[in-house]
Amino acid sequence: MVRIIGFLVGLGFVGVLGYSLIVGAIAYTTEEEPGPTAYDYHHHAREISFASDGPLGRFDRQQLQRGFQVYREVCAACHSLEYVAFRNLTDLGFTEAEVDAIADQWPIQVPTVNEETGEETTRNAIASDHFPHVYANEVAGRAANNNAYPPDLSLMTKAREEGAAYLYSLLSGYEDPPADLPEEFQPGTGLYFNPYFANLNIAMPPPLSDGQVSYADGTEATVDQMSEDVAAFLIWTAEPTMEERKSTGWAVLIFLVFLTTLAFLAYKNIWRDQKH
Repeated sequence: MVRIIGFLVGLGFVGVLGYSLIVGAIAYTTEEEPGPTAYDYHHHAREISFASDGPLGRFDRQQLQRGFQVYREVCAACHSLEYVAFRNLTDLGFTEAEVDAIADQWPIQVPTVNEETGEETTRNAIASDHFPHVYANEVAGRAANNNAYPPDLSLMTKAREEGAAYLYSLLSGYEDPPADLPEEFQPGTGLYFNPYFANLNIAMPPPLSDGQVSYADGTEATVDQMSEDVAAFLIWTAEPTMEERKSTGWAVLIFLVFLTTLAFLAYKNIWRDQKH
């Protein structure tokens, strides 16, 4: 009896296995080719090098000033720099007087409280202030931008994969949708095709156009140049102490090499007369 039950159980397993094999084979042979996905049209960031790249990299102050100009004249209308103070601009080569003027003339005022009445009011920014928020809150930001909230740019090169190269590619990468782009990936109302954006369609209109700003140093303000400059500026906003970090790193490395050499020579001196 036990043998019969064991045989039936084994036969059942074989039957289930055979059924699964047949169904799988039929599904494989009749399966349709998968359709295109957004990833098929997505581009990785273009290769670009910045003066600050590498262990010996240093910021190009002239480029940072151009990048700040692009931010001030174009990006600041929608994007904040929450973690940057006006006084930090002296690191870009601006004088204290120039920084004071930039803060005082900033189009967005700083919220404060009237000391006499206790009521909320606003005032012009001063050098010690951080860049004020563009919108009062996220709801206001979405309402002004087709329900898309413009992110703060302070740490953007750290927050996005491929960093500054991604921002450079995104800003300079707007183009018409390719002819073979499927309907489901076509930009809808209020969206713009950009192959460097994750889902191909972005709510931000192309922010840059040739000649949009006038550089004081005479550099031609092409879309590509402005994209590179503002990306370099945002590298600085994300890590303004990068040069100090690199200098400290090299000093520590040299010290460790010296200490290791000294320890090795001491070891040789102490144990030179000892037999192993």
